[in-house]
Amino acid sequence: MAGVVVRRGAIAVGAVVTVALVGVGGCKAQPVDSDGKAQPVRISPTKTDPGGSDTPSGTEEKPDEKSGERSGETPEGTPTPVPTPTPAPKTFLAPGQRGDQVRELQARLRQIAWLFEDPSGTYGSSTTNAVRGFQDKRGLPSTGTTDTVTWQKLVAMTREPTKYQLYSGGGIPASKPDKRCLTGRVLCISKESRTLTWMVDGKAVSTMDVRFGSQYTPTRDGTFTVYWKSRHHVSTLYDTAMPYALFFSGGQAVHFSSDFAATGYNGASHGCVNVRDKKKIASLFAAVEKGDKVVVYK
Repeated sequence: MAGVVVRRGAIAVGAVVTVALVGVGGCKAQPVDSDGKAQPVRISPTKTDPGGSDTPSGTEEKPDEKSGERSGETPEGTPTPVPTPTPAPKTFLAPGQRGDQVRELQARLRQIAWLFEDPSGTYGSSTTNAVRGFQDKRGLPSTGTTDTVTWQKLVAMTREPTKYQLYSGGGIPASKPDKRCLTGRVLCISKESRTLTWMVDGKAVSTMDVRFGSQYTPTRDGTFTVYWKSRHHVSTLYDTAMPYALFFSGGQAVHFSSDFAATGYNGASHGCVNVRDKKKIASLFAAVEKGDKVVVYK
């Protein structure tokens, strides 16, 4: 404090006036009451957080910059992530269906010995049982219905079936007829589709499955004519029955084969064109005349 002597003034000479120096040293002015008495400065109490740091009361805590929540607090109301469920397999093929995809399913099952019948294109009981066994072996639901998971596993274990595997039991659609078959009366024989189509003036009358000679006794390709018909023929060379024989080239003939009917394409002829459907070859034998054309092509 500093004493100041007032030489001229209205109050008193030599009175000492208490002066509050404001702003000196950065201090804050102390309040006084109406009588001029100094009032105590009240300091707000402090609070201590659990971590031991003091924060003045009334001071709001700042949110955590990253989470947006108050530092040290666990976010509330945040939903727990729910894993996306695996979609259920969809039905790919089912019992009772028919068509090319069923035929492929059957051919693939034959490749890995789950089905022993020739593909028919019909999803019957034997196919259902084969699918059920395949599923059970691999820990899949053994429903007998081919779902997408079953189909993918089967495809991964097999190869794409050939046309002859798809039609090991016959029934291959006939190939486009050779142009030599489009006029007159013709036995149109395709090695590619393994079919014989009886054609009259360019129109197909009937079609049947056939098989040919082996690589050592091949069936000759070319254009021929029927020169002999023999209903109850027996081969003198092989001592084998050749009913409904239609000879067209040397000893080679179109005829019924009981072996072809029994074993399918597991065997071969000695050069003849074998037919396995006895009713069809009997009807053909009755319709064909000597001199009718025979065309054998690849």
